[in-house]
Amino acid sequence: MEEIIQEKKRIDMAKLKKTGAVVLPSIFTIANMAFGFFAILSASEGNYVLAAWFIVLSYVMDMLDGRIARLVHGESSFGVEIDSLSDWISFGIAPAYLIYKFVLKDYGFWGYPVAFLYVLCGALRLARYNVKSHFGGSDKDYFQGLPIPGAAGILISFVLAYSMLEGESGMRSIKLVMAQMPFVYAAIPFIMIALALLMVSSAPYAAFKGDMLKPNSIKGILVITAVLSMIIAYPQDSLFLFFSLYAVSGVIAGIYKALRGLFRSKEA
Repeated sequence: MEEIIQEKKRIDMAKLKKTGAVVLPSIFTIANMAFGFFAILSASEGNYVLAAWFIVLSYVMDMLDGRIARLVHGESSFGVEIDSLSDWISFGIAPAYLIYKFVLKDYGFWGYPVAFLYVLCGALRLARYNVKSHFGGSDKDYFQGLPIPGAAGILISFVLAYSMLEGESGMRSIKLVMAQMPFVYAAIPFIMIALALLMVSSAPYAAFKGDMLKPNSIKGILVITAVLSMIIAYPQDSLFLFFSLYAVSGVIAGIYKALRGLFRSKEA
């Protein structure tokens, strides 16, 4: 009888630990969702810079939840689903609404479909990612299509950078990047459409996990140090620059992959 009681206690403790391992990363996922929701509220009140910084906080929570889940072995199907829902709010709906209020509203009716196309393609991108995660079709080194956080990064970093032109920030800026902001502002509808299409494309984007970039390697340390130094020195401009380069990298990689396949087929 004593052995049965001890075994039951052991099973109950194992279940409790497993529940805790699932709940802990979910707290950060919910925080991600909360900051995305706060960004929507801030944008609705005209506080565009604050809304952008709320989405930056969503990035921090999004990075932490995955790492904590792996650390405590709390990965689960529930975690994948709630993480995608949070990402859709924080990196799909919130940036689209922010950009609509910041720029697209000036285009009248045409601002509606442009903003919705971004939200729709973000949802499709996340749904495709979930399917691959559940059925083991994901690649640890590359994403298929531009990840929705990458697309959102361009939009929010544009808002942060452009705010400096309007005198809303006293931070240092990169003159070359700032000089392009008026042109980016004018091209925002086309940029939104391009980002939406890139999210549902097959362009390969580096995942920066697995063996591609190890943080404890010399290469990893140098890259991380360089990126962090730029962000600390020029936070708004460097974020816009890095996210833009990342978006373009997938296009270049996709073209290279297509050309290589074409040449191989001709040689065969």
